Amino acid sequence: MPPALLSPPKISLGVTEACPLRCRHCYADCDAAPKPAELGIDAWMALADRLIADGVIQFYFEGGEPLLKPGFPALLARCARDAMTLLRTHGTLIDDAMADALRAAGVGRVLVDLMGACAGTHDAATGVPGSFAASCAGLRRCAERGIATDALVILTRQTAPELNDLLRLAAGLGAERVGVLRLYPLGRAKRRWDELALSLEEQMAAIRGLDPPPGLSVMQSWHPYDRNCCWQAAAIDATGRAIGCMYLREYADFGRVAGEGAVPFLDIWRHQPAYRRLRAGTGIERACGDCAGNDGSRGGCRASAYAFHGRWTAPDPFDEALNDGIDLRVLPGHARG
Repeated sequence: MPPALLSPPKISLGVTEACPLRCRHCYADCDAAPKPAELGIDAWMALADRLIADGVIQFYFEGGEPLLKPGFPALLARCARDAMTLLRTHGTLIDDAMADALRAAGVGRVLVDLMGACAGTHDAATGVPGSFAASCAGLRRCAERGIATDALVILTRQTAPELNDLLRLAAGLGAERVGVLRLYPLGRAKRRWDELALSLEEQMAAIRGLDPPPGLSVMQSWHPYDRNCCWQAAAIDATGRAIGCMYLREYADFGRVAGEGAVPFLDIWRHQPAYRRLRAGTGIERACGDCAGNDGSRGGCRASAYAFHGRWTAPDPFDEALNDGIDLRVLPGHARG
């Protein structure tokens, strides 16, 4: 069992669910306008101060599109003074002025989502013509300014044939790494699962076929990198709810840490019973306890396990050793709601 941390070293902040794109897989089901009851920037600044005092040393900003949040550069700069900062963005809003602002704020790393290796695939996924060119330009601008920059791609039926082309594209734009991510049944993705999802066999063939150019690192979220990371990370959504992980946004609500009825985050982290059980990872069915690749956190990703089994103690079906014949192209009824 992993160590019981008194505070999480890493936290994801979903600062807004506003986004100008209409991605067909969007986990947050974003619109152009913010959702009701989103925290304002002053609330985020105050929360960041408390989290830093509580011992958080890494902030991962996502959305929505964080760059749409009024005052976001100031929040980024505040966190960068005392912690590592990572920004996940689709990159279309990173013009020269924004790239300069990100560098001035001290961002530690920028991660740009690419939905394909060409405009046809990417723009079809985002629903916005020209978004591919804008995302690529945003990534390049960050890299040119010496900002550590990665590309991210979600593995789908559409992106799988283009993965190696995307690796070469990302390297040419100046990315240091490419992260290949699994698809989660959340938001619009679960409503379009049949057209997006691959079988586990197809996914593993795509991962094993990755051929990055020299100098480019590849990250991926399949075994042995499929551990239960909840034990050392946390997440807060745009309205101030503690949700454990952004991939748990539809499955978990451990309490409000900002806004009306809020309680201190550490009270939830240390004492909320369901949250403690989730992080402990005990009682997981058919986990490989002696696996050297799981950081001592058994059973794999809890979001994937719950989505396909409806139980927090279930094994991660994206792991070949734990799949038990589950067809990942077919969502169970409880995950379609």
